[in-house]
Amino acid sequence: MLTPYEIAGLIVTALDSKKAQDIKLLKTRDVTVLADYFVICTATSTTQIKTLSDELEKAMKDHGETPLRREGYRSGGWVLIDFGCVVAHLFLKDIREFYALEHLWGDAQETDISEFITE
Repeated sequence: MLTPYEIAGLIVTALDSKKAQDIKLLKTRDVTVLADYFVICTATSTTQIKTLSDELEKAMKDHGETPLRREGYRSGGWVLIDFGCVVAHLFLKDIREFYALEHLWGDAQETDISEFITE
């Protein structure tokens, strides 16, 4: 059984492997009951959002984690994938700026992701 932090790390790694941009990991455990972590990233196109989503779900399935739900996949500009303790948000840049989750959840602690990112 993976910890929420380990799940978040796997998500960050999967997104980074497919060149997601501006990946943020917010520790939301102390500010909401929705999830322990939010992972937020930007994609350059709807095609990349689908690629990121597919890679993320494959990577998590390989570790025995399946999403509880997925929203927005058909619309293409934003996808939410809920793994219970960690929720991944994949956005096109303008949609990410519109929703401004980092500001909405401004009380959440941003967590360093350098250990999950390959250079």
